Amino acid sequence: MIENMNNIIDLRSDTVTKPSQDMRLAIQTADVGDDHSGEDPSVNRLESVAAEFTGKEAALYVPSGTMSNLVALLTHCQRGDEVITGSESHISNHEGMGAFVLGGFSVRTVTNDFRGRINPLDIREACRTEWPTTKVICLENTHNRCGGSAIPKSEIAEISALARERGIQLHIDGARIANAAVALETDVASLVDDADSVSFCFSKGLGAPVGSVLCGTQDFIKEARHNRRLVGGAMRQSGVIAEGAYYALTHNFDRLAEDHENAQLLRQRIEGLPGVTLDPAGCDTNLVFFELDSQFSGDVFRSRLSERGVRCSGTSKQRVRMVCHLDVSKTDIERAAKFIGQVLHEMEDESS
Repeated sequence: MIENMNNIIDLRSDTVTKPSQDMRLAIQTADVGDDHSGEDPSVNRLESVAAEFTGKEAALYVPSGTMSNLVALLTHCQRGDEVITGSESHISNHEGMGAFVLGGFSVRTVTNDFRGRINPLDIREACRTEWPTTKVICLENTHNRCGGSAIPKSEIAEISALARERGIQLHIDGARIANAAVALETDVASLVDDADSVSFCFSKGLGAPVGSVLCGTQDFIKEARHNRRLVGGAMRQSGVIAEGAYYALTHNFDRLAEDHENAQLLRQRIEGLPGVTLDPAGCDTNLVFFELDSQFSGDVFRSRLSERGVRCSGTSKQRVRMVCHLDVSKTDIERAAKFIGQVLHEMEDESS
């Protein structure tokens, strides 16, 4: 068992990061007001910078990525309309079916391949003009369940052209769009230029304690502000959390490449270990996935690794997900890889 909690290497997600002392100081000294009335200067500044960051006219600060996607769909659609999204998307798998339950939308999925890509022909065939009418196509970038893959601008542009041809809106769930931009060696605004709306999280790779943002045109965000209130997301002196998000956006973007390098290192160390099949999607960004052979219990693997001070997650019992972030160093990765090897070799010996 672990004696010192400070020795834990938490690879479950990049949402587990703790604010740095400088971020805490920024939060402590935040200038605040009533955000519901548009009077919180810290929120207003964050929204202005986020809009510029994505190349959109305006932005809306919300508590979570799930809410930002829901508010986007509520703004793009009316009850009875249809949303097209990927079979492996966060919207379809991890957001409580809010679009269906709260929005009254039909959610139609098309197949994501192992890299998170969607064939534009599949989208074309899925679009409907009535009963229900397709109003928005949702893409995810990076793609969480498909190896953290970064979707290039060319593929977004192709689907955007299809959407515009049909009079359909394009929304990008860009929870980790900053990671995608770094991996693709471009800027976020260029990457999402073809989208009508985009959301991204401050509380993942950027390392803020809480919050996401939805970006689009002035008119879209004006309506989205009403829908944020509708789902309980209107806040008061929210500058105390917005300041952490502002610090994250203005200080932690440039260091994301370090997380990608650590993920590559971790993948290299895992490769060739017994009972492991690395995800074919590769490792574009900060997520590392691998599959355990059937004779190796995923539950036992995670439990034994946790006893050694390394935490991880997964999208199924045998599929393991490890996420690099600003609270994990190269030294931590080397230590984690050593413990992963120890556990797998133990399990191999026991299964022989």
